Amino acid sequence: MVQLTAGCCYRLSQASPDDEELFNGPHTVQFLSIKKVNAVNPGGVDRFRIIMSDGINFLQAMLATQLNGMVNDQTIGKHTIAVIEKLTCNYVQEKRLIIILALRVLETTAEKIGEPKPIIESADPPQNIPSVPTPAPVAASSSLKSSFQHQQSNNPAPPTRAGRGSIFPIEGLSPYQNNWTIKARVTQKSDIKTWSNARGEGKLFNVTLMDETGEIRGTGFNLAVDELYPKLEEGKVYYISKARVNLAKKKFSNLTNDYELSFERNTEVEECHEVTNLPMVKYHFVQLSGLEELPKDSICDVIAIVKEVAPLSEIISKQTSKAITKRELTLVDQSGYSVRITLWGKQAEQYNAEDSPVIAFKGVKVGDFGGRSLSMYSSSTMAVNPDIEECFALRGWFDSIGAAQSFQAHANTGGGMMSGFKRAEMRSIQEVKEAQLGQQDKADYFSMRGTIMHIKADNICYPACPTAGCSKKVIDVNGSWRCEKCNKSFDAPEYRYIMSLAVADWSGQAWLQGFNDVGVAVFGMPANDLVEIRDNNEAKFNVILHKANCTTYNFACRAKQDEYNGTMRTRYGISSISPLNYKEEAMALRDQLQSNWAR
Repeated sequence: MVQLTAGCCYRLSQASPDDEELFNGPHTVQFLSIKKVNAVNPGGVDRFRIIMSDGINFLQAMLATQLNGMVNDQTIGKHTIAVIEKLTCNYVQEKRLIIILALRVLETTAEKIGEPKPIIESADPPQNIPSVPTPAPVAASSSLKSSFQHQQSNNPAPPTRAGRGSIFPIEGLSPYQNNWTIKARVTQKSDIKTWSNARGEGKLFNVTLMDETGEIRGTGFNLAVDELYPKLEEGKVYYISKARVNLAKKKFSNLTNDYELSFERNTEVEECHEVTNLPMVKYHFVQLSGLEELPKDSICDVIAIVKEVAPLSEIISKQTSKAITKRELTLVDQSGYSVRITLWGKQAEQYNAEDSPVIAFKGVKVGDFGGRSLSMYSSSTMAVNPDIEECFALRGWFDSIGAAQSFQAHANTGGGMMSGFKRAEMRSIQEVKEAQLGQQDKADYFSMRGTIMHIKADNICYPACPTAGCSKKVIDVNGSWRCEKCNKSFDAPEYRYIMSLAVADWSGQAWLQGFNDVGVAVFGMPANDLVEIRDNNEAKFNVILHKANCTTYNFACRAKQDEYNGTMRTRYGISSISPLNYKEEAMALRDQLQSNWAR
């Protein structure tokens, strides 16, 4: 027979935020109701308010967001009986707020137990009985008030840390709270970065902080860098207070928290040597075979074996024109897939793991270069041979059978959302323009079917370096073609197409831009052949251009804004082009006529 922990609601309502023994449970309670409340800010994470009962009193609490899935999949509901294994407490506008951090369900179909009453501040405490049997109703009693008070005096709550506010869970922070203190582990710490612009110069660093309820990013600028950067170390736990809570700048952070911390001159940081109940890094691993299902630029965690390590190399940043070091690793896992991940800067320079280590990556970016690829942010973390269960399982698999296995790379189909024409996602030109695709900070991808109405003949191709993999424009220097990238000269260039097509469908017309593959598909010949015809027989060249018009193709396109002569414009690039297969089109129309759409 399930028994409730009588009196726990009253004790929780009177508890100090530092009463760890009480908050570490266990408490057997019944949920009288579960209700979703509005998030603090639009688009925030759902929050659930729970009314829980010990059979004598009932008390309001909030469910930690990591437990939301238990509500969504109906693991818990009205009248569920559960063991609360861990709670925490903070104050919001001088009111005590209980947050449930961990629970275990005992029964989901129980009826209401007892006649619980609300807790009145001036009321006597309930009788200190050990439990409440179900389903017998339970009545409160005030006859043992002195006994209850005696128990409380023998087990006083630990005092609040002198000079500091209550210990807040990270997920409870918002701009509306003051006098808070968090107890959190530093799971990532960036290098000090500097900047210089028209407004002046400065420096900054950031850290990722974690407790059992969630993560938050903290950033320090200028004087705060000098004060706090030496104090904060990865892996250690700190009490942090007197920082400003702001809305998170999602452009610079891959955390799910809607808020972030800004460290100031008076921000207080004190190392905590009592590190119990604080987790290390939390992971939500995705197998390498599942990367194809994730959209481009999404963030994920992976754990894999490093099968190959490329040497350090450099690229020149388009934004800063500075050299950036990089290193590529080839990862494999039990799913039978491999993927490349790129490390940048110091992450690349300091990598020195050997003998096919297991590495857990957190917060890496999914790219579409070469099918599917991964890339580390400055805020991404990597743990070599971490002490977690997934690491041991992966190590055992690789040492037994994985080392001799062959792996499948994600196919290079143009990459991610640009992976080719998708009939189910076709849009008309009018729909593309009305949806303002490409007019945000990121690129948008779409499929369309259109007919070529006109091809710009001017600058239809350019002289390129014939070296495999280069394709840079070469310059005519006294009859010799010079490639500055390869530092070589050639007798003749290899011409490559630069296409600008006016394409129309039933709804309108748009200019599409394409490169060499598009030109070969449209003209059916390499650019070298077309240039030779143009130079020797202009009439034949014009006939070829004319015949290429009025031909219909399926296009996969990328829409992105750029600036030209001080004016912002939206460019539509062709990522793939294919002529119509009329049998395939007829079969698609047949299927459409037999679908629910046509009935």
